[in-house]
Amino acid sequence: MSSQNFSYTLTTSKSPNEIFNRLIDPKQWWNGLHDEIITGKSEKINDVFIFDAGNGVHHTEQKLIEVIPDKKIVWEVTDSNLTFASKTDEWTGTKISFEIFKEDHRTKIVFTHDGLTPQFECYDGCSGAWLQYLMQLEKNLNE
Repeated sequence: MSSQNFSYTLTTSKSPNEIFNRLIDPKQWWNGLHDEIITGKSEKINDVFIFDAGNGVHHTEQKLIEVIPDKKIVWEVTDSNLTFASKTDEWTGTKISFEIFKEDHRTKIVFTHDGLTPQFECYDGCSGAWLQYLMQLEKNLNE
């Protein structure tokens, strides 16, 4: 994994199990900012969910490709249509993941969008949106 991939680390006092159960369901963390509509499932390997936001500006389909309960979740973006970018399928083939680590009395969560690099046209806007969602998640986990 390249260090240029977008990544964000957060910590919480919540247990790895509590965190995993929230993260496996994108409706519990990837919403509330840009008129998101999330359909489909994300419970077991090969489940697919669709994420639409910004009234048609962002459309992606994600397939759950790796699950290690309480430790890791990985989705592959199998289709994308980012209407704000000239290469609208820029996310297709990238991977979105959470890794969960118990450290002392805290739990560390590492989010990575593998393939979202500064070379992408949408990097600035997309990484900015990820920061909004992840900072909202961090706030909610620490309330």
